[in-house]
Parts: sequence; structure tokens; C-alpha cells
Amino acid sequence: MGTHGTTRPGMIDSPSGLAALARRIGGEALIAFDLEADSLHHYREKVCLLQIAASRDVFLVDTLAVTNLAPLADVLGNPAIRKVFHGADYDIRSLYRDFSLEVRNLFDTMFACQFLGEKEVGLAAVLKKRFGAELDKRYQKADWSRRPLDEGMIEYAAADTCYLVELYGLLSRELAAVGRLSWVEEESELLSLVRAVDREGDPLYSRFKGASRMTPRTLAVLEGLLRFRDVKAHAFDRPPFKVLSNETVRLLAEKKPFTAQDLVGITGLTPRLVERYGTEILKIIQEGCELPEDLLPVIRRPVRPERDPAGEERLKRLKRWRESKAHALGIDAGILANNALLECLSKEVPGTMAALDAIPAMRRWQKKEFGSEVLELLT
Repeated sequence: MGTHGTTRPGMIDSPSGLAALARRIGGEALIAFDLEADSLHHYREKVCLLQIAASRDVFLVDTLAVTNLAPLADVLGNPAIRKVFHGADYDIRSLYRDFSLEVRNLFDTMFACQFLGEKEVGLAAVLKKRFGAELDKRYQKADWSRRPLDEGMIEYAAADTCYLVELYGLLSRELAAVGRLSWVEEESELLSLVRAVDREGDPLYSRFKGASRMTPRTLAVLEGLLRFRDVKAHAFDRPPFKVLSNETVRLLAEKKPFTAQDLVGITGLTPRLVERYGTEILKIIQEGCELPEDLLPVIRRPVRPERDPAGEERLKRLKRWRESKAHALGIDAGILANNALLECLSKEVPGTMAALDAIPAMRRWQKKEFGSEVLELLT
């Protein structure tokens, strides 16, 4: 294949091949992982390919052919083996969701880039800067459930992973030199515990951007449209946004067209879509408009706490400190300390280093590096 000095990746498409791979990599100290899914092409997304790099070898596990990844559980869960991912949040959730696989001793190279003050932290940008490598962007949105994989997809998938081992070495040395390696290790450890949220039974509008600003009547129409879209998406095995875009659904909910003529001109609603779905859409909108007041959905908004001028002043001091400190360190302020942590500190007002342990959003590295400064700001 010629990608960064590797040969063509080994293809694993049988249980016996996976078992052999697990034995092969079980003695490694460092393994890089990545995965490809089909969320842009199917209703229910799934992991389609798992890429593994160990030493100079790259392996591609066809997770459509080998659906039981239990042989990898010991490797991924072994705290003595460091697992390198880039932007691991989605990967960690997906591996647990699809295969019940947990990852221990995770190292996320995206976190590493952020804590080194890199402006562009996407994998393609990082690999281009560090190695001059060009990832073919055509495959970022490819349908990874398609078989057979063509040579370009194979090369792209392997390239994604084969650089990660070397990238880990570079970044970890740079982090150690500025005393931030433990910061990334702790953030990575916490990331390894994330899981996909089960929202079964929640109204669909609860995860629709902008719904919190809508009136109850508009929410009722929106929920009907979202359910309609979801049913169609499931039937066609397509992502919901490919049935009707979020913008189209939002406009329909807000404008509440009454006739077929009213549908004309709504963004994303082509004549073909009007012909196919127009009657059903108008019926759903009418039902939402006629729903009795006492049955309209209501988004429960948190009660605003009473104003606390002293707490607000503490928060301002913390934010000024954060900006100054982040600038001095050359990293993004939100990476140094997020707003939730600062708000909690300004409200709880811990007075000792021991009291900082009771602040759930505070990391060990933040307490060690900046605990005394924070306590001083809160007095």
C-alpha cells in the first residue's frame, strides 16, 4: 500500500482470523485504533470497520463479517496496554453500544493536540502538519457498510490509523516537556467511561436544536413531523435528515402551512417531496394545530436562582483568571476550565484544597496545578 512505510493492511473477516489477531496484539505495549461507521447512510448506525495498528502492522477488522468482537475484550480492557485513539468520544460509545467493549488506558491524541495549543485538531489537519500526509476527504462520508471495500477506502482506513502510533510518541514527548502529559491521561481516562445515552421514550423534539425556544403549539407540530420523518427513515433504512432536513422540518413547524400551495417555497421541500409527502405533512400540521391546549408539550425550564451578586463577582474573577492563564499557557480557555466548573466553584466556594475534592467537575490535574490560585480567587 505504501502508506507511511506499511504494507497492505491485513484483512480480518473471520472469527479464526480475529482470534489470531487478538493473540498477535495481546503482547503489545501500545496499539492504535480507529473505526468507520455508516451513520450518514442508514437509519440505525453501526460500526462497519475497526482499524488496528500495532508496531508496523495495520489490520482492518470487517465488523460486518465478524460480528462478535469478544476476542478483543481482553486487549481493549488490559490496563497494561495503551490504546491510542484520535477524537475517541464517538468510538468509545460505539464500541460499547455495538459490542459491549470497554477501553482501559486510553490516550486521545486530539486531547493531546488541544493541550499543546494546536489550532486545528482534526485528524486530517494534524497528520498533514506532522507528517505531510494527505487523507482523501472523499472517504470521510463514504458508505462503509458497502462491500467489497474498494482499494481507496482500504488505503484511507489504514492511513487513518498507521500514523497514530508515531503521533502518540511525538505528542507524549511534547506534553511531558511542558508538564501536561498527566492532564491528557486524566482527560482520556474520563473519556473512556462515556456511554451512549438511552433516550428511548423521550419526545423527539427533546434532541432537536432550537426546540427550547419554540411555543408549545409549534412543539406539538414539530413532534408530529419528527415522528413522521422517523417512521419513513426507518422504512427506507435512511438517516432521518435524508428524508427531510432539520431546516425543512423546522420551517414546516414554525410556518404551519395550511394548503398544498403554502408548501411551495419552503427550503428543502422539492416538488417531488411535496408530491410524495405533502398530504401527510399537511394532515400532521393540522392535527398539531388542533391539539387541545392541555395536551400541548411543554419544555420544563429550570427555575432561575435568585441573584447572588457576590457569587457573580467570584465568577467574573474566575473567568478573568482563566483567560489570562489560558493565554499564558497557549491553550483554549475552555480546555483549561469549562464554564460548568467555574460556576460550581463560584457557587460552592470551597475554602481548602481538601474541599476542592468535593467539586465533581474538577480534575486532579486542575487541583494540583491551579488549586491554590483558585482558592485565593474565591476568598
